[in-house]
Amino acid sequence: MDFLQNNLIYCIPALGLVGIIVMMIKSAWVNKQDAGDKNMQELAGYIADGAMAFLKAEWRVLSIFAVFTAALLAYSGTITEIKGVPMHSSWIISISFIIGAVFSATAGYIGMKSATKANVRTTQAARTSLKQALKVSFTGGTVMGLGVAGLAVLGLGGLFIVFLQIFHVTNANSVEMRTAIEVLTGFSLGAESIALFARVGGGIYTKAADVGADLVGKVEAGIPEDDVRNPATIADNVGDNVGDVAGMGADLFGSYVATILATMVLGQEITVTDKFGGMSPILLPMVICGLGIIFSIIGTWFVTIKDEKSNVQNALNLGNWSSILITAVASFFIVKWMLPETLNLRGYEFSSINVFYAIIVGLVVGTIMSIVTEYFTAMGKGPVNSIIQQSSTGHATNIIAGLAVGMKSTVIPILVLAGGIMASYHFAGLYGVAIAAAGMMATTAMQLAIDAFGPIADNAGGIAEMSQLPPEVRERTDNLDAVGNTTAATGKGFAIASAALTSLALFAAFVGIAGITAIDIYKAPVLAGLFVGGMIPFIFSALCIQAVGKAAMDMVQEVRRQFREIPGIMEYKAKPEYEKCVAISTKASIREMMMPGAIALITPIIVGFTFGPEVLGGLLAGVTVTGVLMGIFQSNAGGAWDNAKKSFEQGVMINGEMHYKKSEPHKASVTGDTVGDPFKDTSGPSMNILIKLMSIVSLVIAPYIAVKAIAGEHKQEVRKEIRIEQKTDASGNIKTDTLINTTDTLSR
Repeated sequence: MDFLQNNLIYCIPALGLVGIIVMMIKSAWVNKQDAGDKNMQELAGYIADGAMAFLKAEWRVLSIFAVFTAALLAYSGTITEIKGVPMHSSWIISISFIIGAVFSATAGYIGMKSATKANVRTTQAARTSLKQALKVSFTGGTVMGLGVAGLAVLGLGGLFIVFLQIFHVTNANSVEMRTAIEVLTGFSLGAESIALFARVGGGIYTKAADVGADLVGKVEAGIPEDDVRNPATIADNVGDNVGDVAGMGADLFGSYVATILATMVLGQEITVTDKFGGMSPILLPMVICGLGIIFSIIGTWFVTIKDEKSNVQNALNLGNWSSILITAVASFFIVKWMLPETLNLRGYEFSSINVFYAIIVGLVVGTIMSIVTEYFTAMGKGPVNSIIQQSSTGHATNIIAGLAVGMKSTVIPILVLAGGIMASYHFAGLYGVAIAAAGMMATTAMQLAIDAFGPIADNAGGIAEMSQLPPEVRERTDNLDAVGNTTAATGKGFAIASAALTSLALFAAFVGIAGITAIDIYKAPVLAGLFVGGMIPFIFSALCIQAVGKAAMDMVQEVRRQFREIPGIMEYKAKPEYEKCVAISTKASIREMMMPGAIALITPIIVGFTFGPEVLGGLLAGVTVTGVLMGIFQSNAGGAWDNAKKSFEQGVMINGEMHYKKSEPHKASVTGDTVGDPFKDTSGPSMNILIKLMSIVSLVIAPYIAVKAIAGEHKQEVRKEIRIEQKTDASGNIKTDTLINTTDTLSR
């Protein structure tokens, strides 16, 4: 036990390394599976090549951004003081930023590479059984989950050890420790910056291709979405990987890192006497998330089914519940072992057992968010059925129903989040809110495995359709894909919940470093900042959706051109020019992702340096509230529309009459799904990165604007004046003796 106490800090990156090793083993297993016949492999090759082409184009642009930003951070790190107030940073923050950016890009790459290997192997496995198809697709998703979590824990834990040595940290509450953690924020900034561009760019890519394939292929030409004759079908399948896999991987990598970092920043403010040199509140979030990797690996063992009639969703839920339950039990012993009996943060005193309760709150919030999201988006549930029923009266009523479902779906999650924030704060103050988010993120490896399984199954179905395999193969992949739609929606619900708690923790850390004690919305500039912040998610969403619309128009024109100018496509005598559709999506997504990204990065800097930290705090509050609402609304509306459309493939009962594909209600559902595509895969899931990234940028600039705020505030001078008045009567006797005390407050 003494050895573990003395070397606990080195165990953290070791846990990350364990995750990466298991990831490599599972990746090797996937690669050994049968990849099918030559035609299947050729189609899978198109998808893999298209995904790599997009990533390379994206990386070229982002590398320029990374170098420029790193140079600015390096310069800021050389500033030692401003107006006599010392700065606790270093030029090394630029290195930290670059490492975070590289790790985030690598996390996305690992997921994309795994998915493009697993898709065709899942198709081949579906030729034998549903059980084997689930095993291959879920293992492919597990590779991504373990890669993301392993890289995050290895990167954060390893860099923290290095920075402790570089800055000669001897005390947990020292200036040197503050510098080490502040430099570590660069790692999170790099991760979130890349995540935003990966998520927005990938989302624009996938939905431009999807909308183009739907509108021309399905609606105009009357062929299936994944028909080999559809020129946009390869681009559509590529999009599933670059958006839902690589984008989601980078997204949750950023969330994972930001959550741990926010808890570390707050933990550094807590002075304790413990067995770890006073570092237990700082180390605790890293230890919980590191062990969460092991618990997620255990959870994957439970994801299996017996036969064709088994419920795939139940198998995934069992694995998820198992990892959450193990994390909850283990957290009790970890907290009691690491933390002293009492702690105090900013005057709020709490006990170690209360920290454990806060972790449980985080796990419960994440679980309820997943359950609620599943209810509002799953096939066979009331919300999706309401959209199906209203599809019978046309396209407009389908849209109305979907919008209503999305809006209603915000109520319970927001109440749960509000309750979670209040409960975690009650138990352990601001540290409780942060550690609740860390508890929620502990099983990220498992959450991502479940999420990435969906796009792999979707791709597998596409390859089965394009390869014209027997109907039972497509039935099995469709079974997985329908569940995958729900797991994708629940993954987005989990991501937005974690983002809300993480942003609040980052907000608390920002307030501490910026040196402000309160944010008074009664002040006009602060209220103005609140309104501007509330507007940003709307303009951000508008730009994302508009980008999808522009790129989809280009895609539609290209698909129509190929149908018109290349004779023999519809008769299978000529092969479509898939690469041209891939190129359209790639160029459009790279071009259109810049403006939304710039808004997230530049707005906090302009507001902070112009108006000070209190107005910036108002801005962050507005962004967080409307961003969470917009994220939940758009993701759930899109997911519900999608599964309403998919329900027609199995047949649905409307007013006593069965309706199937190509019926009028089905056509209305296709319109709803097309509208929902950019909601659920572009702007909706980008909301959580937006609110986190703006909080992290604010945290990085907090020391500089704090100095500016102090220097620029109206300082007050108190002048006290005492006057004694005496009045006499006609004979010269003192009649009154009055004491006048005057206090003036003057601004200077």
